[in-house]
Amino acid sequence: MLDLTGKVAIVTGASRGIGRGIATLLASRGAHVVAAARGDNAAATVAEIEQAGGSAELASVEVTDDAAIHAMVAATLDRRGRIDILVNNAGIARDQLLLRMKRDDWDQVMATNLTAAFTASQAVLKTMVRQRSGRIISIGSVVGQMGNAGQANYAASKAGLIGFSMSLAREVASRNITVNVVTPGLIETDMTKAISDKAQGDWAAAIPLARLGTPADIAAAVCFLASDEASYITGQVLAVNGGMYM
Repeated sequence: MLDLTGKVAIVTGASRGIGRGIATLLASRGAHVVAAARGDNAAATVAEIEQAGGSAELASVEVTDDAAIHAMVAATLDRRGRIDILVNNAGIARDQLLLRMKRDDWDQVMATNLTAAFTASQAVLKTMVRQRSGRIISIGSVVGQMGNAGQANYAASKAGLIGFSMSLAREVASRNITVNVVTPGLIETDMTKAISDKAQGDWAAAIPLARLGTPADIAAAVCFLASDEASYITGQVLAVNGGMYM
């Protein structure tokens, strides 16, 4: 079993779905998890972790607020003395055909899905460099690799995470910090429930494994990349999509 005992992990967007799955699995492997989300939205995640015997704390943060991100990192360091794992999971979708897309829909998606990952990664880097160890894992998407009509903003933000992570991986590899991306396919979350039944059916039909993924599938990949067993993996894209894009 992958052992993360003594590690401190920050997970953004930890209130539900993939983020909650990641937070609970990291905690079950021994990590202390800082569950970050707006307001007290991640309180249920923290309660679930603690009820299972794990260690977690709530971080109330808006990921598009640079000052809030830096304050969260500083508070974590004050309490825990280190940060070993950052999971950039927070994300939103504002789907629309490009001809009808509002500039605000583009800007909000970019700010939440891509710029927030830049801010959080930059905020933890000094500590990780000083420790000479760290794991930065961003949650991309299959549409960031293959595109999807009506999701130009979302696909661009997720594709951006890949280029960002590969570049950062080269910058920090000499400090024993790895940077990777996990790209989910169609996962059973509140976000995918908003997709029409027909669209879900069309997508599911394109999945060779003939099922939608679960948050647990993504969490398992993140947990591996966060572990010592993945110490020689950096700058990579781990696709967890049931084979829908190869």
